[in-house]
Amino acid sequence: MASWLAALLLATSMALAFDPSSSSNFVVYWGQSSAGSQKSLSDYCQDSTVDAIALAFLYQFPNTKLDFSSACKTTFSGTNLLHCPDIAADIKTCQAKGKIVLLSMGGAAGSYGFSSDAEAKTYADTMWDMFFGGSGSQRPFDDAVLDGVDLDVEGGSTTGYAAFVTQLRTHFASGGGKQYYVSAAPQCPFPDAMLGSTLDAAYFDMVFVQFYNNYCGLDAYPQGFNYDAWDKWAKTQSPNKDVKIYIGAPGSQSAAGRGYVDASTLNTIVNSVRGSYSTLGGVMTWDASQALGSGGASSWGSSVSSNLKAGGSSSSSSSSSGSGNSDSSSNGGNGTSATQGESTVGSSTAMTTGSSTESSGSIGNEAAASSTPKRRRRL
Repeated sequence: MASWLAALLLATSMALAFDPSSSSNFVVYWGQSSAGSQKSLSDYCQDSTVDAIALAFLYQFPNTKLDFSSACKTTFSGTNLLHCPDIAADIKTCQAKGKIVLLSMGGAAGSYGFSSDAEAKTYADTMWDMFFGGSGSQRPFDDAVLDGVDLDVEGGSTTGYAAFVTQLRTHFASGGGKQYYVSAAPQCPFPDAMLGSTLDAAYFDMVFVQFYNNYCGLDAYPQGFNYDAWDKWAKTQSPNKDVKIYIGAPGSQSAAGRGYVDASTLNTIVNSVRGSYSTLGGVMTWDASQALGSGGASSWGSSVSSNLKAGGSSSSSSSSSGSGNSDSSSNGGNGTSATQGESTVGSSTAMTTGSSTESSGSIGNEAAASSTPKRRRRL
């Protein structure tokens, strides 16, 4: 009886676990309470809906400042550095259920960035001691060890991020066997203005492409939706040829200026991408409070996650396992044909002039996209 119960518990934990090689992961950002209220971190880890959570945000660096709305307000004595024992306990709860917890750096508001590669490397050392396997004297989450870092760089300079990632990975490699991850959240216009050079130079495990607030978003599917450009990048330019691309989606109509689609429409898009491209890792959504309500799965989040889980692993009979022999254009994802052996899912037809990007035709209910790409808000 005991062995049967142990096997059942193991199978259950495996079913709930994040799988980096899968196409079925559902990732949420948590911390900003963008819907007006949010449950605790651990409340979003109670079932199989969510596989990974990005804590939003570390919004100032290298002068470290964190913000998780009302979830944590206490600080270390004599400092402005948050000390969050309740979140620390929740991180451990989520990890015990097979979820991974990342710390997202940046956001749409804040003061952050590096003046040099040297400064970036030094801050990677600081991050290791504060949030990962190091031994800093002031650790915001005490002895809880996060599973990785996410770069949501939305402003400032592009200097140093590749050096930061590379240095942090040297620490991760010495982490005693623990698996760590590095992700990024670029906008869908390709290449991303802030993260494009970093993505080309550093090793990322996951890329959460924000397919919203831009001409190439989910509301532009199929003609303007440019997953094909990101698939080609993954197979031909990324240092990690096994990098996974996630479809970033707003969790509700109020979560973004444009780009929200209902669960049924998103599931159709996901199924088409999964059947055509081997790079899909799942869906990312902004944010937990929007996609999952104030706790538990709402119909949108539940439906999207359930559809992902029903699809199985990242391998697909129609997907190409090659390293990217592609005829698709790389100038802003305006490809006209897909990678050889894969069908095209959305080829964007956009015009780029200087730093402005405009749609060449009507997308959804808008005749043209903004001349400046928009990103998520940090509320």
